[in-house]
Amino acid sequence: MEDHQAPAADKPVRRLPWNKGKLIGAKPPLRPSHVWSIRTKLQMEGRKRDLALFNLAIDEYLRLTGRKPGQFLFAGRGDGSRGLTTRQYARLAGDWVASIGLDRSKFGTHSLRRTKAVLIYRRTGNLRAVQLLLGHSKIESTVRYLGIEVDDAIEIAEKIDI
Repeated sequence: MEDHQAPAADKPVRRLPWNKGKLIGAKPPLRPSHVWSIRTKLQMEGRKRDLALFNLAIDEYLRLTGRKPGQFLFAGRGDGSRGLTTRQYARLAGDWVASIGLDRSKFGTHSLRRTKAVLIYRRTGNLRAVQLLLGHSKIESTVRYLGIEVDDAIEIAEKIDI
């Protein structure tokens, strides 16, 4: 019979932090070239379901805010009890990113949400429109979310003549 000894009460057990070695914080949006590379790859491979989900994620993800716990990200047809869970979606997004040679740890599901918002802002300079699309109550939240620097704001302001 083995003799198991309990750890000494005076020595705390050292645990590794959950995020040790992981990138934390906001993940960058995909660039338009990344989006088109993923779309082309999925289309060439005949992965119609993934292509449809990817397009939906890029184009409609802005409107999927405020989900309640237990709700599916992409609800299934019919009874509503089947759909794609957040974890399943995260795996798919990681596969899509990795399929074009990007590091899946640098991009996440939220990268897809940020992609469209950043593109809208860069093309229009309309911060209020992006705020409404994202569902942010404060414009400051949208500025932080987009990662707008003072230089960006000045450049946009200089383009507008009155």
